[in-house]
Amino acid sequence: MATQLPGMLLNSSGLTLVGGRSLNCRNSQPPAATSSALPPLSSSTIQVVGWKGAGESGNANLKLDNAFEGFQEEYDWNDVEADLYHWTKTLRPVQWYPGHIAKTEKELKEQLKLMDVVIEVRDARIPMSTSHPQMDSWLGNRKRILVLNREDMISTADRNAWATYYAKQGIRVVFSNGQLGMGTLKLGRLAKALAGTVNIKRREKGLLPRPVRAGVVGYPNVGKSSLVNRLLKRRMCPAAPRPGVTRELKWVRFGKDLELLDSPGIIPMRISDQAAAIKLAICDDIGERSYNATDVAAILVQMLSKLPTVGNKALRDRYKIETDGRCGRTFVQKLAAQLFNSDNNQAAFRILQDFRKGKFGWIALERPPR
Repeated sequence: MATQLPGMLLNSSGLTLVGGRSLNCRNSQPPAATSSALPPLSSSTIQVVGWKGAGESGNANLKLDNAFEGFQEEYDWNDVEADLYHWTKTLRPVQWYPGHIAKTEKELKEQLKLMDVVIEVRDARIPMSTSHPQMDSWLGNRKRILVLNREDMISTADRNAWATYYAKQGIRVVFSNGQLGMGTLKLGRLAKALAGTVNIKRREKGLLPRPVRAGVVGYPNVGKSSLVNRLLKRRMCPAAPRPGVTRELKWVRFGKDLELLDSPGIIPMRISDQAAAIKLAICDDIGERSYNATDVAAILVQMLSKLPTVGNKALRDRYKIETDGRCGRTFVQKLAAQLFNSDNNQAAFRILQDFRKGKFGWIALERPPR
């Protein structure tokens, strides 16, 4: 059977959100007064499949926390995305486009014409948000390998969901950890195999064989250079845990059969999807100067409170602060008063760093669209 847990209806200010959630957290009209202005959405209730209440047969003492373990797939991630869309509407837009990116983009598009295969690296926590909207048009029919890096930062359920999603589309996916080298050997073999026809055609034309050329592309700080260094088993490309470190295209040789092009992170000149921009900020895939840390941390708190694998309890246990997940900004202010002499910016960065270091568990912020 399925037991429904009612969604949380909250009062908000300025902007009434899906489920009544707001970033500003002041009293306003009740949700019913403004619900007609919102886009149609799926139900915000959560279903726990197979859970039995105290008045039914089965274990009457089964606790609700245990029930959460079995319904991750039933949880509707569209609710989180819908809330996130509304939370970002009142914030200053997040935009980041350093000068070197425009030059890099032009050079990269020229180099892609020489590629036998392209390795597109994305952040496994946010694969959709780290997908460049023009990448498909740049690559055309060129062979591509999709790498979801930082697989160690997501759960098994997240990994399986994305593996299934891309398998259905016939997309070759390699899950990797550029820091520890997991997945790099498989990636090297796959790149050579996909581009193996290059030298067959060259021999038919009487030409000598040459190394396979593979371009490594993707958003800033998704782990491109670390992945290349792991493939080479030595530090050939500059790498650091912040966006914008690599600023020039660089060819490197991997054995006798493979040449790799490490490229700086590329990002659209204007990010139209601000929900994606906030996730880039949360995951440190965009420059810190482009966003207000307090706003981003407040949204992260509200997102984590909605995810059944985290929830309000994890936040209370971590910071010893009571929260209902309704107002992330208030939570940041409480943490600032408790630990950082009321410095909201420091409190915000603590929350963001805790997420990035897995203090709430390793979780993705996206699931495949249905």
